[in-house]
Amino acid sequence: MTTARKQLINLSDTPYYHCISRCVRRAYLCGQDNVTGKSFEHRRGWVEDKLLALSQVFAIDVCAYAIMSNHTHMVLYIDEASAKAWTPQEVVQRWHQLYKGTFLTQQFSKDETIADYLLSTLNDTIECYRERLMDISWFMRILNESIARQANLEDNCTGRFWEGRFKSQALLDESALAACIVYVDLNPVRANIADTPENSAHTSVKIRVIKAKLGKQPDNLQPFVGNPREHMPKGLPFELKDYLELIDLTGRCIRENKTGHIAQRQPELLQRLNISEENWLILAKDFRHLFHGAIGNKNALTLYYQHHDVKRRQNVTCCEKLFA
Repeated sequence: MTTARKQLINLSDTPYYHCISRCVRRAYLCGQDNVTGKSFEHRRGWVEDKLLALSQVFAIDVCAYAIMSNHTHMVLYIDEASAKAWTPQEVVQRWHQLYKGTFLTQQFSKDETIADYLLSTLNDTIECYRERLMDISWFMRILNESIARQANLEDNCTGRFWEGRFKSQALLDESALAACIVYVDLNPVRANIADTPENSAHTSVKIRVIKAKLGKQPDNLQPFVGNPREHMPKGLPFELKDYLELIDLTGRCIRENKTGHIAQRQPELLQRLNISEENWLILAKDFRHLFHGAIGNKNALTLYYQHHDVKRRQNVTCCEKLFA
């Protein structure tokens, strides 16, 4: 039985989620169709542009993404605090970038007078919009629907473009978050369509490397803000330098046609997360196939399943082994 999305995505568990969408047809999302010889590479740009544009409207930050030939990977962060701090005017203005809204919200956005007896309806509508603007389901719905419409129009056909609901995995702690981001960023390297992470087109890591060379971080991706500390700002709880070093070393040895090891001296990030070199390479290569459902250490998983009143606990043995 399919699990309700509200059970899979719950802010009381974690704000970080790994989301995957896959095409249903043989016609590609991106890449080269060897049967017809037609290239769909330009569609990568559609997905990337729409993804980053939506992140500026929603209270959802993009932590990592990789756009592959027939599927997409994203790590998303729900920024509940920002959404709740928006004024009613900000909420309506953001929603109107996506949809026309109602007659009342159109009046409200134009500062027109609204009758007192309609104010309650207006406020309820605005709060509904606020909830939707920090909802990953709405985020993915708008993203995938727009890409499907463009692809169907280009292919001169109708019907499903995506195989069904997007898949989501709760990332319950720092180890799961780090492993998942690296797995996503290294997708093109692992698939042998890029030699190095910085040369992998339409990935978050390429943007990060370009900006890092200028001593900056991308405005449209969640930043790395350093190791956890008191008064922690919003952002990924790792040092950018440690992350780029780790992903570079990992990328050198996960290719099936290459052999090697990370380094005799482990990067600081692995030391802090207490993950061995052997386990890290397993995670970097097979993360998506190893875990089905929420991911985190044993204690985090136990709390997660207790909260959802689930007796059969998935991933506990695998997480206990790899994140030990």
